[in-house]
Amino acid sequence: MNKLPLRDFSMVAALFAIIACFGAISPEFLGARNLSLFAIQIAITASLALGMLLVLLPGQIDLSVGSGVGLLGGLCAVLIFHHNIPAPLAFVITLAGALVIWLLMGALIAWQRVPAFIITLGGLLVFQGVFQLVIRNSTVPIQHGDVTNFVSALTTCYFPPIVSYGIFAAVSAVFVFSMWHRRGQRIRHGFEVEDWELFFLKAAVAVQALLLLVIVGNNYRGLPLSLAILGLLAVGIHLLTTQTPFGRYLYAIGGNREAAVVSGIPVNKVIISAYAILGLIVAMVGCLQTAYQGSSTATVGKQMELDAIAACVIGGTSLTGGKGNVLGVLIGALIIGTLINGMTLMGASEEAKFIVRGAVLALAVWMDVRLNRK
Repeated sequence: MNKLPLRDFSMVAALFAIIACFGAISPEFLGARNLSLFAIQIAITASLALGMLLVLLPGQIDLSVGSGVGLLGGLCAVLIFHHNIPAPLAFVITLAGALVIWLLMGALIAWQRVPAFIITLGGLLVFQGVFQLVIRNSTVPIQHGDVTNFVSALTTCYFPPIVSYGIFAAVSAVFVFSMWHRRGQRIRHGFEVEDWELFFLKAAVAVQALLLLVIVGNNYRGLPLSLAILGLLAVGIHLLTTQTPFGRYLYAIGGNREAAVVSGIPVNKVIISAYAILGLIVAMVGCLQTAYQGSSTATVGKQMELDAIAACVIGGTSLTGGKGNVLGVLIGALIIGTLINGMTLMGASEEAKFIVRGAVLALAVWMDVRLNRK
């Protein structure tokens, strides 16, 4: 029988230790208002990290997502504010533009065999320049006057308590069923599985964490729409990576690309598809981040690619591919977000935040290397 991996336990323990530390130092850290706003911030970071997971699994990477967040969020804001395009249509146009851009980058990486690092680094620089041209080096509001539109509502809309509990019940049911179904599949194929005690412990902890989140949100304004979006995205990515051939192909390509080619896996199509999905997520995050800040400025999306990659790596995703999961990414995003939020409440400088985030990332990689040797 499988036991709880030491790395997983250490990450969860570290998260609770960080929360307890900041809660003791700054009482408002555990207040309903701060936790509700923190949930919106986490929804943005974790959503981008989940998209990054899809390209890291087959052994690729994307350094352009931060600049892409700024560019696509700015594009949506300009369409709404300067061209009076209805917010839903502007959102659809933004999604379509992102899909085309990331399909092209994926095609260059897969078919032309140009290293992802180079293509996406070039994308980072190009997107930054185009972003400045789109917003004309100015601040572009996401809405007209005080009227809330579809895009701005992404981070300002809250579900009432009854709806929040309904969402909790639905997400919990899907999550537990997925765990149970995957366990059954592994048993049918003769693979080793965790014992029932550990299975129920994982399920109970996850469900209780979701319930606590809903209760805290209801003590402020309710469950944020952005957090519900993250929940749906997390469930979708989890099902995609664990219950579909596409997900198995991602792991197979990252584990051994040559063996994947020999076994008949359409490697190029899988990689391009992974980048296409990432592009859609980047567009969504761009609108979320711009809506959260209330306008499109030159700072939107700045260095978000680093937080997304760090969340994946801290959560156990391998930069060489073939290893990683949704739960680990969410834990990694929570660790990064908790550190930033707690240090902000303490009045820490930006320099200190960068140092701590870098140190945590380095520690996580070191821990992963050490534990994998055993």
